[in-house]
Amino acid sequence: MQEAIPIRLYEPEEARRTILSRRLPGEVHLTPHLAASIERLFGRALSAEQVVAHILEDVRQRGDDAVREWTHRIEGVDLESFAVPREQLHQAYETLPSGLRTALHTAIDRVRMFHQKQPSHSWIEWSDDGSALGQIVRPLERVMIYTPGGTAPYPSTVIMSAVPAQVAGVEEVYVASPAGKDGWPAAVILAAAFACGVQGVYRVGGAQAIAAFAYGTHSIPRVDKIVGPGNIFVALAKRQVYGLVDIDGLAGPTETLIVANEEANPTLVAADLLAQAEHDPLASAILITASHQLAQAVQVEVAAQLENLSRKDVIVESLRAQGGIVVCASLEEAIDLANLYAPEHLCLHVAQPWAWLGRVRHAGGVFLGEHSYEALGDYVVGPSHVMPTLGTARFASPLTVRDFTKIISVFGLSEEEARRIGEAAYTLAQAEGLTAHAAAVAKRWHTYGD
Repeated sequence: MQEAIPIRLYEPEEARRTILSRRLPGEVHLTPHLAASIERLFGRALSAEQVVAHILEDVRQRGDDAVREWTHRIEGVDLESFAVPREQLHQAYETLPSGLRTALHTAIDRVRMFHQKQPSHSWIEWSDDGSALGQIVRPLERVMIYTPGGTAPYPSTVIMSAVPAQVAGVEEVYVASPAGKDGWPAAVILAAAFACGVQGVYRVGGAQAIAAFAYGTHSIPRVDKIVGPGNIFVALAKRQVYGLVDIDGLAGPTETLIVANEEANPTLVAADLLAQAEHDPLASAILITASHQLAQAVQVEVAAQLENLSRKDVIVESLRAQGGIVVCASLEEAIDLANLYAPEHLCLHVAQPWAWLGRVRHAGGVFLGEHSYEALGDYVVGPSHVMPTLGTARFASPLTVRDFTKIISVFGLSEEEARRIGEAAYTLAQAEGLTAHAAAVAKRWHTYGD
């Protein structure tokens, strides 16, 4: 029986060394298959970072021609043009089943309502002498949302990124998604882009897509920020162009950590673990509990529910490599371990989840109780499902309206205020050895007649 159960039990110390340990963001270990593919493509062995750097530089130098060449060489797709015609977006939307169209708009409406409540405003504060200090909040002008294709296209990624950008006031929101063998991105992604009302969709993926939107080409606009998940080459490309453009972060495989006590429903806990594991073989689905009885019941439920799932092979690989059930001494220790891991999604399957919220220090999102389950958060609750992974929830936040704005500081000093604080500025400039700074202050004293 134990051999058939893909998720195993861990003691806390073993879990700390294994499934709760963290690798560095962007750390890459090429599989033998991927390494061989790179050598065939380039004629020599290269690291993933070298592959990405080569593609970025080629696109920077040759623009559209390089994008076409790399799309053909890597994906086997020949592209004459990159922009998806507006009529095709409309057609993809109209041919969706009506229930799916309704679901898209439910998600869009709820995500928009949530983000409209986020504070993001300018302010100017005037003093009695006429001085003014403040900040002007301005939206970014152009943003690209990268949306992976493959066997599981994610229209929800379009919604969860495009809508906050639109609420922020971004005028030009573009979507890039790789073309399939028929030469076009998945129809459901095109439909979601149409429903969101983005300015354009481009059928290009991989590092070449990141390069094209970072540098700009004859056919593809240069943007101010690139957001969205992707494979390791997309993540590395985002890291290498950061500074030329802004990025949302370095997304790793998705993660869910469930903290549960003996009152939790093992059927629902198992269902939530399986929902996370089906994303990707590298996804992490972890349960921490002080109840050995619950741990064993969840093991049995995972094995039973797994048999009816379409992505069974992906789930098994994920659970065996990154998943697990940690049995600890108390609920307090479970929360401490969760804070150590700093998960993307933290789910509290406990009797009084609100009572434990104050102990949570690190998480992308906290899901309180069995009714606030993570699968709902992926689609229709309201907050963006783009959340920090790889332990970066220690310092990073989910995608919000603020990610699509910038702040301009405003300085409007009166003569009186400038005179009052000038001496301190002069002293600090002298201490730093910046005599021109000090002179700029001193010349005002002469102007003021001091």
